[in-house]
Amino acid sequence: MQLDFFPSRTLTLYLAKMFVVRILAVLVMLVLVLMMLDLLSRTGDILTPEGNGQAEIWRYVTLRVPQLVSRFLPYSVLLATLITLVTLNQNSEVVAMKASGLSAHQVLAPLLLTAALVSALSFTFNERIVTRANSTLKAWEAVDYGRIPQDSGVRANVYFTEGDNILTATSLVGSGKETTLDNVTWYKRAPGGLVLERVKASEATFADPGWRLANPVRFDVGEAEVEELDTMVVGQSLTPERLRVQSTDPDALSFFELGDTISAFEALGRRTSELKAKWWHRLAGPLSALLMPLLGSIAAFGLARSGQLFVRAIIGMGLGFAYFVVDNAALAMGSFGGYPPFLAAWAPFLLFFLVGETVLIRTEE
Repeated sequence: MQLDFFPSRTLTLYLAKMFVVRILAVLVMLVLVLMMLDLLSRTGDILTPEGNGQAEIWRYVTLRVPQLVSRFLPYSVLLATLITLVTLNQNSEVVAMKASGLSAHQVLAPLLLTAALVSALSFTFNERIVTRANSTLKAWEAVDYGRIPQDSGVRANVYFTEGDNILTATSLVGSGKETTLDNVTWYKRAPGGLVLERVKASEATFADPGWRLANPVRFDVGEAEVEELDTMVVGQSLTPERLRVQSTDPDALSFFELGDTISAFEALGRRTSELKAKWWHRLAGPLSALLMPLLGSIAAFGLARSGQLFVRAIIGMGLGFAYFVVDNAALAMGSFGGYPPFLAAWAPFLLFFLVGETVLIRTEE
């Protein structure tokens, strides 16, 4: 019986249903509260462009909600785990399950199975909906919530380098020789990184070679002088194809598209640590929901009348939030090469899996 993790179909369905209801309740609560707070700060910006109204606010909501769901689903699983296990402990249901011969892992098995299904749904939701919402919302924000150009390849907040020099733009529209950059800034720098001059322009078009700035304004740092020019060509070696590769947004690409982009970067000899770390995290991130029942299990075992149930719940919550902190730190380290990308994505998951198992075994009474 100890090797049968689902000895009772009725008990499995009972625990799974209880867990799912609480996950949905917590997720809806978090998303509604955070969406309202977000709208308080964004509504003014959304309504600023002429012609924008209630429809644009609802459009923003439809683009922002998938991001909030994706980000806070693991937190919802953690909080739902604690609520479920504390309730079962207070009602002595855990004691009854233990008295019937169930082990700690058998008690948690329905919750772990439910969390695994949530992880699979989270991965699918991220690939099919969240990536598209990220792409559209960033492009919309790049034009200050105005009309997005009718082009499927809009990129927001792009950044390019040519030797020591830097070219930035709020958006990139079009493809090939028809590529256009909006709100452009060109930084001419010395070999040590010191900025020699800064040039700003409302638009840049491909000049073959280079990029022709429209009505540029140049600021000479050494002379502290501002000069308005009719035209100026910069970035002679920056081709539209190179810009397309450099302006890749990993958050707007699906798992397989990101894999193809990494291969393209490697073929060009470019650094891929950040892209690889995010690629591996596309798998490890959704699986974090699977850890939450294990990390929160400390709240399930131990007698409720001992007076330590609240402390156990706090410890479970602390373990869960500690995972998210370590996960974000490891991902940041992997992005700039401090950790190997695979290790940055999977080490926190494996570490806290072992921590959860250790806590579960040590605290079971």
